[in-house]
Amino acid sequence: MRAQLDLTPNTFDRVVELTRGTRFRSATVRKIAAVVLATLGVVLFFRGDPATDTVAVVVSSRDLTPGQVIADSDVEVREIDSKQLPEGVVSDTDLVVGRTVAGPIRSGETVTDVRVLSPRLAGLSVGTDDARIVPVRLADAAVADMLRSGDVVDVLTVGPDTSRPDTPHPDTPNESVADKAPQILAAGAVVALVTTSESTRNQQEQVILLALPTPAANVVAAASLSNAITVTFR
Repeated sequence: MRAQLDLTPNTFDRVVELTRGTRFRSATVRKIAAVVLATLGVVLFFRGDPATDTVAVVVSSRDLTPGQVIADSDVEVREIDSKQLPEGVVSDTDLVVGRTVAGPIRSGETVTDVRVLSPRLAGLSVGTDDARIVPVRLADAAVADMLRSGDVVDVLTVGPDTSRPDTPHPDTPNESVADKAPQILAAGAVVALVTTSESTRNQQEQVILLALPTPAANVVAAASLSNAITVTFR
């Protein structure tokens, strides 16, 4: 009789089979762990740092130009990292809607209190809380086209030259500009806004807004009612 072949696994075979199973399971576990970690990384990337404080602030929805009146559709509220916010941010759209833009604002930019015409803008421009913004129409409208927000100018008018004895009286019909002496109404005025000639019916109606301390602003406003006004650049 032939000897029967014994196929029963011995101890060595059992050890080899157990080792192979362990390797397979280890590889599977590593793959699963890699997938879990990758998913967690994606979630954390979009979630951001949970410890970061955010603040609801007003940002522009589109590019805004100086002189433009802000509408509801021009601004929106977004959550921004508090560490990235400038001073003077606005948290409520009602505080800026209806106000006039003082300087260019890009889409997505936070809107601050100095980006719109306000007492705050006047105060920061001249360095004192007691400040006002006064509108002025210049005698030479072409000068207004050369002005830009932030320019510093002196405001002048003309009056009778009292140093000349032959100077005609101000009411004299033949009195000319040459017979008048320049008078500085205010020094160091800051241009807050220049209306564009396209937004007015003609260039002669173009207006500039000047930030000045309140006493000087009142002087300039009163003089502009009856006198020709111009500015000199610094």
